[in-house]
Amino acid sequence: MAENAESDAPRFPDPDERLTLEPDCTRCPALVDCRNRVSWGNGPASGDPSDADVLVVGEAPGAGNPEADRWQGGNWTGMAYTSRHSGRRIRRTMAELGYESRTFYTNAVKCFPADGEGSNREPTAEERANCRGHLEAEIDAVDPEVVVATGKHATTSLLSFEDRTLDGFVDSVLEPIDLPSLGTTLLPVLHPSYRDIWVSRLGYTTEEYLEAMAAELP
Repeated sequence: MAENAESDAPRFPDPDERLTLEPDCTRCPALVDCRNRVSWGNGPASGDPSDADVLVVGEAPGAGNPEADRWQGGNWTGMAYTSRHSGRRIRRTMAELGYESRTFYTNAVKCFPADGEGSNREPTAEERANCRGHLEAEIDAVDPEVVVATGKHATTSLLSFEDRTLDGFVDSVLEPIDLPSLGTTLLPVLHPSYRDIWVSRLGYTTEEYLEAMAAELP
């Protein structure tokens, strides 16, 4: 079935599933100026974040597409991982692994960091630090057994809680890392936008990669 077929789309979250920690947050003036909405963490279907076993963390919301029918992206929906490509793909992946109603989705930085030309830039160290308290509060509320970090930057943000740095992201993929200060385990995975490019370079077929990922989930 085609990747972009609506019949292949995972369940879209209900706005009531958002965990809004600081409405109209103004900690980062540059992000306030370029965002449309704060992209809050969301899930599971019950609306109670403590029902989730897994917390998925991305870097930051993208620019999104306000013209899209539903999957406009967190910058427009106010909910993390609701973009047409990355959002649908990671949610579909978690559903296929049996975690559709057991996963909470968020980003290390809650607002779209614009590069001045409408695309994303990497969040600054100050922006990451300003938002770290929100991420810590989400992890505390969800109390996940595993935090799945999608990509290098999300993984780096999680390791910062332990004052650790990332020597090489590719070598860390699917290798669990204990996060004692947060009381959980970190599982770095490929970012959904780049999974097709990198999965074979890691020596997996897509099916093997997903099986290996599932083996590390609770």
